[in-house]
Amino acid sequence: MELSKTYDPASIEDKWYASWMKARIFHAEPDNRPSYTVAIPPPNVTGILHMGHVLNNTIQDILVRKKRMQGFNTCWVPGTDHASIATEAKVVALLAKQGIKKSDLSRDEFLEHAFAWKEKYGGIILQQLRKLGASCDWDRTAFTMEERYSEGVINVFCELYDKGLIYRGKRMVNWDPAAQTAISDEEVNHKDTNGFLYHLRYNISGTEDEYVTIATTRPETILGDTAIAINPEDERYIHLHGKTAIVPLVNREIPIILDSYVDKEFGTGCLKVTPAHDTNDYEIGLRHKLEFLDILNPDGTISEAGQLYVGEDRFKVRKQIAKELEEKGHLVKQEPYTHSVGYSERTKAAIEPKLSMQWFLDMKDISKPALEAVLSEEVRLIPSKFINTYRYWMENVRDWCLSRQLWWGHQIPAYFLKGTDEVFVAPTAEKALQKAREKFPERDIQAEDLIQDPDVLDTWASSWLWPIGVFDGVMDPENKDFTYFYPTQDLVTAPEILFFWVARMIIAGYQFTGEKPFTNVYLTGIVRDHLRRKMSKSLGNSPDPLEMIEEYGADALRVGMMFSSPAGNDLLYKEELIKQGRNFANKIWNAFRLIKGLEAADTPAIERELAAIRWMENRVQEALQDINAQFEEFRISDALMSVYRLIWEDFCSWYLEMIKPDQGEQISRPAYDASIKLFERLMKILHPFMPFITEELWHGISERSKGDFISIASWPSVGTYDQQCLEDIALVKELITAIRGYRSQYQLSNREALPLHIGTADHPFQPYYPIIRKLANITSIAETAAKPEGTNSFNVRVFEFFIPAAEIDVEAEIEKIQKQIDRKERLLSGVKKKLGNDKFMNNAPANVIANEQKKLSDAESEIGILKTRLAQLDN
Repeated sequence: MELSKTYDPASIEDKWYASWMKARIFHAEPDNRPSYTVAIPPPNVTGILHMGHVLNNTIQDILVRKKRMQGFNTCWVPGTDHASIATEAKVVALLAKQGIKKSDLSRDEFLEHAFAWKEKYGGIILQQLRKLGASCDWDRTAFTMEERYSEGVINVFCELYDKGLIYRGKRMVNWDPAAQTAISDEEVNHKDTNGFLYHLRYNISGTEDEYVTIATTRPETILGDTAIAINPEDERYIHLHGKTAIVPLVNREIPIILDSYVDKEFGTGCLKVTPAHDTNDYEIGLRHKLEFLDILNPDGTISEAGQLYVGEDRFKVRKQIAKELEEKGHLVKQEPYTHSVGYSERTKAAIEPKLSMQWFLDMKDISKPALEAVLSEEVRLIPSKFINTYRYWMENVRDWCLSRQLWWGHQIPAYFLKGTDEVFVAPTAEKALQKAREKFPERDIQAEDLIQDPDVLDTWASSWLWPIGVFDGVMDPENKDFTYFYPTQDLVTAPEILFFWVARMIIAGYQFTGEKPFTNVYLTGIVRDHLRRKMSKSLGNSPDPLEMIEEYGADALRVGMMFSSPAGNDLLYKEELIKQGRNFANKIWNAFRLIKGLEAADTPAIERELAAIRWMENRVQEALQDINAQFEEFRISDALMSVYRLIWEDFCSWYLEMIKPDQGEQISRPAYDASIKLFERLMKILHPFMPFITEELWHGISERSKGDFISIASWPSVGTYDQQCLEDIALVKELITAIRGYRSQYQLSNREALPLHIGTADHPFQPYYPIIRKLANITSIAETAAKPEGTNSFNVRVFEFFIPAAEIDVEAEIEKIQKQIDRKERLLSGVKKKLGNDKFMNNAPANVIANEQKKLSDAESEIGILKTRLAQLDN
C-alpha cells in the first residue's frame, strides 16, 4: 500500500465508512456472545449536528467501538424523536410560506404535510453522524412515531389510566401563547429581563381615603385578581384582615386574607392574588377556596373574563393599563426592575402560568423504584455528584402534565361520549366504542357518538420508553431482540435532562419491565466558548462541525473534543484543540511512514534494539492497564490522554529514535517486525478514538483479506510488565534530557560527540549504554571515583555525571545550584516533619511510610551531591 507524504483525511474517511457499511460490521443480531447495547439519546427530528452532539456521540462511539473489539455483540441503536412543538412550528412556518394556514387544514391534512416534512428533512442529523464516524446499527434506526413504537406509547397510556395513575384535571401549567400549548418545565428557559415594578393602590371597601398598595411586575393581571394576601405576622396590615378591597379599573370587591407565604420584605409586603395566572397564587387560591378567574385566551390576548382590553395582546395591554392606572390615580410609582422570566425554548415566547384542563400522571409511587435504583447504585450516575440533585428532585417529584395542544404527536387515546362527561380510554376507537356500549347497554352508541381528545402526548411521554420501544418491548416483551439486548448497558447524555428524560426512563423501566433500562449514565458537560457561554447558533459562537471535519478531519474533531472533557464538567471549546488532534494524526502518519521506509537486514537484533523493544513492550502493557481502568471508571478523556502520551511521547519521540538505524545502516529484521507489531497494537488501542486513520494504517501495515477491519479486530490483552525496566528507562530518559540540556546551556553542538563519566560504580545504566550513546551522541561511557580533570558535573537524581568542561558563568551556576539545594532542603524538611509525626507513623500504610523514607534518603543524597558540586565551583 502506497502512503502519501501527508495525511489527507478527506481521501479516506468516506471510503472507510462506506466499506464498514457495505460489510455491515455495525449490525447486531442476537447470538451466544454477551451483548453491549447503547440506545442513542434521540436527537429531535428537526435537529442538525452541533458541537454538543459531537461530544455526546463521540463518547458513545468510543465506548461502543472498544466493546466491539473486546468481543461483545454491540448494538448501538440510532433514531430520532418526533419533537412535537419544534416540528409543528417548522411545518406551520413552511406552510405559511406557501400561503397555507394551519387552521385551513384538517388534522389529517396537516399530518400529511408533517410526515412529508419529516421524510425530507428529518434524517439530516443521522446522516451527519456518519461523517463523525458513528458506528450505529443503522438497520435498527428508530423513530418515536413509527407505527409499532406508537402502538406501544398508546398502550402504556391506557395501562396507566386503567391502574388509576393517569387522571384529567384543571391545574396550573406552563403555557406557551405562541405554540398555544402547555409545555414542560425543561422546555422553559429562565433569564433575567428588564421590566418595571408597578406600585398600585387598592381602595379599602367602605372608605374614602384608605388604601393598600401592591407591587407587581404584571399590572395587566389585576383583571384576574380575586384576593389580597398579607402575612399574619405583619403588624402593618393585620388590621385589614377580614375587610375587602376594590380592584382598580374593574371595581371588583375582593377579600383581604392572611397567608404566611407572603414575603413582608418584597415590595410593600402585600400580595395581589391572581390564582389562575401564578403558580404560587394558585396554591394560595386552593388553600383559601378563592375564585379562579382566567383572563387570558390561548394566544395570550385578554379574554372576556378580563372585562377590559378584550382581544388585545398581553404586552400591549401592560403598557396601556399602566397608563390608564396612572391617569385615574391608581399608580403610585413605577420603577425599573430586573426579574427572572420564563421563555419557551422552542418559540421564544414569554411563558404564562395558566390554569388549563390537562392529563396528568401521578408520579409519587411509580418514582420510588427509580429513586432506590440510583441510591443503591443499581443504576450508576457518573459522576456521582449528581446523585444528591437526582434524589432531591425525585423526593419532591410533581405530577407530570402529559398533554399538549398540538396535532403532531401521539393523539391521546381518550374518547368523550357526546352529551355526557363520560370518557373512555382505549388503544383504538373500536375498543373505546366497545367500552362505551358495555357501560351503557341500553343506549345505541355509534362510532360518531365518540369524539377523541384532540390533544397529543408530551414528547417525553414517548421518549421515556426509548430503551424499551426500540426493541418493541412494550408490544412484544418476549421477542428475541428485546430479551437479548435489554436492559442496555450505558447511556451518555447531558445533565440538563437528567430528571425529565433519564429519571423517567428509569421509572418506565421498572414500571413496565421490572428491570433497570441501563446500568451506567455518563453525564457529559456542556460545550462552552472561551467566555463560558453555552455554544449556540443564535449567539454565533458555535462552529459548524461539518466544516471542522472538512478542514481538519473527523478524527481530529473527535480527539479535540475529548482532550478536555471529563464527565459532568463543561468543556471550554478552542479550535486549537482540533488543530492538536490534526497534528496528532499527522504525527502518527509520519511515524508509520518512517517505519515502513526502513530497510530491514536479515541479521540478529542488536543490544540497543533489544533494550528499546523490551522497554516499549512493557510500556504498552503498563499504559493498557491504565487505559482499561480509566474506561471502567468512565474517565474517557483521561484514557485518551494515556493513549496520546503512549503514542506521541513514548513511541514517536523515544522508541523510534532508539531503534532508528544510523546513517548508512539497516534495522534488523527482528527489530523491524517487532516495531510493526507494536505499531499494530497501538493502532488497536487508538482505534475507538480515531477510527478512520487507524483503519487506513491497519490496511497499510500488511495485506488484509476482505472483511478484515481493525474495527472488528481483537482489543489487546493485558499482561504483566517489568516495573524495574520502566523505572530504569525513565532514569535513562532523564539522563539523555539532562545531557541535551547541558549542550543547549553551554551551546555545544548536538553533532559533537562527547565522552561521559558516571561518578559511581553502583548504577542501573549499563544495560542501556547503547541507547544513551545514540540518543545523547556519546562516544564512550566510563565509571569514575573522582571528578576527571577538565570536566563539569551535573546530577540526575542521586547520580553524578561528568562531561568535558565548557566555558560557564561560575556565579550564575552557583546561584542555580543554591536554588536547587534550597528547594531540596524544603522538601527534606517536610518529609522529616511527616516522619516525625506519631499519628502519621501509627496510621499510614507501610508502603506509604516506605515511600516517604525513600524520599528522605534520596533528598539527602541529592543535597550532598549538589553541595559537593558547589564546593568545587567555589574553589
